Amino acid sequence: MLIPHPLLGLRDSQEFTYLGDASLMQRPDPSLDNAEAAFCDYVFLRDNPAGVHRELWFHEQGDRSWLVVTRDTITHEILGAELVSDVKGAAK
Repeated sequence: MLIPHPLLGLRDSQEFTYLGDASLMQRPDPSLDNAEAAFCDYVFLRDNPAGVHRELWFHEQGDRSWLVVTRDTITHEILGAELVSDVKGAAK
């Protein structure tokens, strides 16, 4: 499987470490009243979708960048990849 790295071009997925759902970038606010329950859900409850999904991948054997990869979990087709810094910057 090839991942289209935004800076380095196509890279083999074996250069990367998969972390999981890209929603992990949205950590719960620890100052909220329900912070303990929110963090419990954040750490232990994960969706396992079939179809198009956004995931976090770390380029461990390369430039050590974090990517948000859009992948179809049924076919493993990679639909795109963005730097996490660009995704977080666009969310502001």
